[in-house]
Amino acid sequence: MCLAVPGKVVAIDDGADPLTGLIDFGGVRKQACLEYVPDVRVGEYVIVHVGFALQRLDEESALASLQLFEELGLLEEEFGDAWEQAAKEAGTA
Repeated sequence: MCLAVPGKVVAIDDGADPLTGLIDFGGVRKQACLEYVPDVRVGEYVIVHVGFALQRLDEESALASLQLFEELGLLEEEFGDAWEQAAKEAGTA
């Protein structure tokens, strides 16, 4: 499954082409393209899908979504160790 996940912008690489930033998804940090939201600032929340920040999101909605995703185990599914996940599904972990 591939989710659009809210995350907090913790750093922006203004010199990168395309524009990229470091996004925190409830403790997991990943690089994402910020070209679709070029005026986003550090500390704001964005929705990221397949490595692209698609739009801004208010903090309250972002945190509520992250909490729900965590409760449902979707953050682990989306960002966890793919090899470990495959082993669990195969019953060999």
